[in-house]
Amino acid sequence: MSHNKTEVLVGGGVLAVALGFLVYAAQITGVNVSSSTYPLTASFRSLEGVNVGTDVRLAGVKIGSVEGVELNSETFRADMMINIANGVEIPDDSAITIASEGLLGGNFVEIVPGGSPFMLEPESEIEDTQSAVSLISLLLKFVSGSGE
Repeated sequence: MSHNKTEVLVGGGVLAVALGFLVYAAQITGVNVSSSTYPLTASFRSLEGVNVGTDVRLAGVKIGSVEGVELNSETFRADMMINIANGVEIPDDSAITIASEGLLGGNFVEIVPGGSPFMLEPESEIEDTQSAVSLISLLLKFVSGSGE
């Protein structure tokens, strides 16, 4: 009977550790159960390295995440839907870019604020976009000596 109690205690400990990992992972990835965000959209030539859940940052601070990505069959561009935290107002002449954390790091979405006194409304589109820079294409241009 004592062997059975030990198994139950070990099983309970494993479940507690697993629950702790889930809570930690939710905090690290920014999973938020509240709906205190508003949506914005943007259209890019290329969303290389960006997926649902990718961070959206302003001045290096996470202010939201990518909610959806889909191909626009009419324009052949990648349409991205992002959620921004309520209370973060973004000028309507802001730009949105795909930035890299470094040579080996992943990509994230960066908002570069403009100087307009007017702010983007929920479900607005950020029109000034800059796609991701492909390191492979840059290396190929360097190796081939192409200056274009």
